[in-house]
This record gives sequence, structure tokens and C-alpha cells, in this order.
Amino acid sequence: MGSTPGAVEGSGRERCQVHVTGVVQGVGFRPYVYALARSLGLSGAVWNSSAGVFCEVEGDRSAVAAFTERIGPEAPPLAVVSAVTWESQPVQGGLDFVIGDSVGEAGRTLVSPDVATCADCLADLADPDNRRHRHAFVTCTNCGPRFTIVTGLPYDRPFTTMADFPMCPACAAEYADPGDRRFHAQPVSCPECGPRLRLVGSADPAASDGEAVAAVQRLLREGAIVA
Repeated sequence: MGSTPGAVEGSGRERCQVHVTGVVQGVGFRPYVYALARSLGLSGAVWNSSAGVFCEVEGDRSAVAAFTERIGPEAPPLAVVSAVTWESQPVQGGLDFVIGDSVGEAGRTLVSPDVATCADCLADLADPDNRRHRHAFVTCTNCGPRFTIVTGLPYDRPFTTMADFPMCPACAAEYADPGDRRFHAQPVSCPECGPRLRLVGSADPAASDGEAVAAVQRLLREGAIVA
């Protein structure tokens, strides 16, 4: 871990690059960093890399120091932070903080295992007025498939099995909204744009989604084997 960032000579501003390793992809880490940086009034960017998560932050030196102190201890519940290192960078200016494009480079990173459906998504699933009512693939930044859908790194939608399912406008709006719990959730989908359930190899070959679930329940009651 680097030393606490110091002030740029003749200025109260500072910029540093932070590198975080561990289970930091597929756990909502970039949205977390985005929110932390914005809350401290910092500009810069955060991005995924094959070697973990990188971010550059710039602002008042006390805010930069607070960022480096808090980024590990306050990480999302699903994250496992192995190390946080940082080094000073030249001040560049800028007022905004963004989630940048991922960078593929040599290195290793850990991806979260699949996570059981959270209480919020279960509520969506059970709500007849919710557009994800009975959507078998409901997910958010706090739950859902991770490791089993990865086809490459860094962890981004194009490197998962969700690459074949472009987001509809409604899902894309949630993905881009910092206030939404699906902000930058890579597997986000709904019945309009996501995968569908389909029952095959039975007397109900056309059954899909809710019909498929009902058919499977009936088959199990009848003693059939379903895989």
C-alpha cells in the first residue's frame, strides 16, 4: 500500500491512481467507487482490468486521502479486497467522475461466484405490477449469476453469455442510472430483452417461461426426471 497521498506543490489539489485486487469484479465495485468518489467531490474515473479494478481520483488532498482510506473497508458486501495500492499522478483538472471502458491486459483477477437472489429481486419476481414479474433471470448488482456466465475478462457484458442479449431501452436506462440498484449490473435483463425458459424433450415442447415452470412441476409430480 502506498503512503498517504501528499499535496501537489503549490496547490491544494492531488491526483492518484488506485489499484484494487481481490474479488472486485461482478460485485458492484465500480458503482460503489463511483458513489464514493462523487460523495467526496472527486473527479476521475474507475475501470475494470484483467488485473483488478483501477481508478484515478483528483480533488482536495484531504478528500483524496479519505478515498484511499475508505475504498477497502467500505467495499460492497460481496467484495473481498486483497490489496489496495496507490501512487501519485500529475493533476489533470476535470470536474466529473465516470465509469470508464474496461482495459484488457495481462494479469489475473477473481470473479464473484453466483449469488442467490436478493430480497429486492425476489420482491420484483413476486410483484404482478413489476415488469420482471416471474422473470426467471431477475438480477441486480447484489445478486445473480457471475462466474457461470463469464466467457472472458475483464468482467463486462460483452465477455459474458449475456452478450447475445442486447438491453432494451428500459434495462439500458436502469444500467445507466447511478441511483438504480442495477447501475452497471452486467447481467441485467427483463422478459423483453433477456433469456427465456423453454421446456424441451417432453409432451410440451412449446412451453416457455411460466408455462415451462408449471409443466416441470407437473412432470415432477408424475415421477418424471427433469434436468
